[in-house]
Amino acid sequence: MRITPPMANEHEVDISLLPSSGPDGKRCAELLQARLLTEPGVRGVVFDSRGQSLKFRYDPRLVSLVRVQEIAKQMGVEFGQRFERCALRLRGVRCTDCSQGMEKKLEQTSGATRVAINPAAGSIAVEYDSTTADLATFEERFASAGYQTQRHPRTREDLRAAHAEEAVARGRMAILTATCITGLLVGWGGEKLGWLTEAQAIVPYCISYLAGGFYAARRAFRELLTGSVNVDLLMIAAAIGAAIVNEWPEGAALLFLFSLSNTLEQYVLGRTRRAIEALMDLTPDEAVVRRAGTEQRVPVADLRLGEIIIVRPGERIPADGKIVRGQTSVDQSVMTGESVPVERGQGEMVLAATLNQQGAIEVEVTRVAGETTLSRIVELVESAQSEKAQSQRFTDWFGARYTLAVLGLAAVTAIVPVLFLHEPFAQSFYRAMTILVVASPCAVVISIPAAILAAITGAARNGVLFKGGVHLERAADLQAIAFDKTGTLTLGRPRLTDLETAPGVTEDELLTLAASVESLSEHPLAMAVVEEAKTRGLKLREAANMEALVGRGVQAEIAGQWILVGKPQLFTERGAAIPAELELAIERLAAAGKTTVLVGNENAALGVLAIADTLRPSAEAAIAHLRKLGIRRLVMLTGDSRRVACAIANRLGMEAEAELLPEDKLNVIRSLQGQHGSVAMIGDGINDAPALAAANLGISLGGAGTDVALETADVVLMADDLQNLPFAVALARQTKRVIRQNLVFAFAMMLGLVAATFVADIRLPVAVVGHEGSTVLVILNGLRLLRFRRG
Repeated sequence: MRITPPMANEHEVDISLLPSSGPDGKRCAELLQARLLTEPGVRGVVFDSRGQSLKFRYDPRLVSLVRVQEIAKQMGVEFGQRFERCALRLRGVRCTDCSQGMEKKLEQTSGATRVAINPAAGSIAVEYDSTTADLATFEERFASAGYQTQRHPRTREDLRAAHAEEAVARGRMAILTATCITGLLVGWGGEKLGWLTEAQAIVPYCISYLAGGFYAARRAFRELLTGSVNVDLLMIAAAIGAAIVNEWPEGAALLFLFSLSNTLEQYVLGRTRRAIEALMDLTPDEAVVRRAGTEQRVPVADLRLGEIIIVRPGERIPADGKIVRGQTSVDQSVMTGESVPVERGQGEMVLAATLNQQGAIEVEVTRVAGETTLSRIVELVESAQSEKAQSQRFTDWFGARYTLAVLGLAAVTAIVPVLFLHEPFAQSFYRAMTILVVASPCAVVISIPAAILAAITGAARNGVLFKGGVHLERAADLQAIAFDKTGTLTLGRPRLTDLETAPGVTEDELLTLAASVESLSEHPLAMAVVEEAKTRGLKLREAANMEALVGRGVQAEIAGQWILVGKPQLFTERGAAIPAELELAIERLAAAGKTTVLVGNENAALGVLAIADTLRPSAEAAIAHLRKLGIRRLVMLTGDSRRVACAIANRLGMEAEAELLPEDKLNVIRSLQGQHGSVAMIGDGINDAPALAAANLGISLGGAGTDVALETADVVLMADDLQNLPFAVALARQTKRVIRQNLVFAFAMMLGLVAATFVADIRLPVAVVGHEGSTVLVILNGLRLLRFRRG
């Protein structure tokens, strides 16, 4: 089959597929082909079964090859190429730069598939084929193009070094801004007080021009080399125009306010980025480690895998690891947003930067500095901030083209009144320079990335990781959500929920007998019974000669008497009586979707136990909150029996699809998409990978400490708390509202200033105050999202 040539902005790729080790390789590739056709930005997917390759066209502004590769992996297909994505820090680029020209130039580097410059986030995202290129190649290429890049800090030491460099850069900008205003005041004040002649005042004005326009001129020149024009060029042109008509003070004032605005923007947006990086600063500098039989205090960076570290009460845990001795409660709020400490004991995982509250523990290091969950979270957030949302791509496209239109409008404004209205050239030229300022799209271009940047950072601080602005936008548009049952809506482990006893038998007596027998078994239901007995502090009796009766239950001998634990069939076979009240209890509990187990001796059943996978404590409140947010369909997907599924779904007030195979879940997702458009799937990030990949938004629950959840999902809820899901949806919708507010205000302010320039002939300093003020205001409005909280 031949596919048509790609349209504008589309790339065509031919990717080789690795041979499948299983018999379903072709089927997986066909499913992938169908799945990719539903992915925004992908068209014309063709699978060549003979050549084992996949051809398709894609728009890199809407979807990345890394995303396609992740979808393929979840569908059981491996690519021959290995696409990787890395975000690098970027310095020296103003937020409103028109960077498309530089992106195209950098994409010509061998092995590059996409380069995206996001000045608002201060980063460059590069996607490349690691089988033919490496990151160092791109770093050299960026440096030769005049861009100062730096890899994102992965350790506390890297973070401090990066912040020191940023502080120096901000200091330089502040010094130049101060020099600019000083030159302006000396020139203007000297003239007014008669200390300087008009010719002499030009000297401090020139100093003001050089200081205030240094960074803007450098950026404008760099963009011109790539064939692009930007807002910096408009400002420099307006300042030079003011000097031409002998309005030096106003040109200097323009450059001062522009430089001041730029400095404030870099500080505010940098503060947003540092808000998530500050989490890394919580990791202690040193750790107490046991080496050669003694306790030694060493730098965290020197810890090695497998070493035992000792963490005392009140100390922060220095590295990810597994508890080998001790029990404690751990405050994980910095990672998951959970306000309540969680209990941790031997064999359980703890994370770097979390706070050990009670007991002393010994921890085996499983991840060293720079590879901890916290480091990866910071890296993922940085990467997400570097990825442009779909709406931001529009404003970038608009800004690049609109800037040319502004230059054209200024030219017409300068020439037409002189030729046809006989207006003095100085007056029309001055008005044209004012147009260059007031019609500049700075506020429009920055309005979206400022809000996206703040929302992603604020979400991460509350335990929700969005993998990019595009996923934040998709969360705002959700109309239906599908839930995996086991481990998502429920805790994923059986628990004893009910005890019904025969007359004359107490609950503790019944549970003691059952747990004594089940203590010899490793069945999950048996473990639930034993766990409940331990919770109640019951002393188990000695059981012997335990025998598993396949399909019916178990039996064991206690004090010379056979005790039976199992299905009613086991008791009827032995001729043991089952009291009527216990039979009614069995029917009632089974109708509620619970597994029932009879306990008794060879003469009669003494009681019945009910075991079930219980709901998460936050499930009911989360579902109710989602309904209040207006989500139309809430559907539970499970492979369990319909009776169990309906019991849980009825309690939550949602729909249930039961007895589903993985492919059935895919079909349900596609059906929901056909009915409602935007659909999310939430699971544990391990199972249900095809359904997560097929949904418009894949969400994993409980991502703290799980590599799979961090890698596969579009959104990761770090805590095992479903209340973070409505928080994520509400934040996404609030972000959408803030973006709309910013755009309306920015466009209204721009149009108002343009109208005032033509009608009232406003002066250049007033125009600059209005232009830069609107830019700062939309940034501050976006930063309100940092304070968005649950509820």
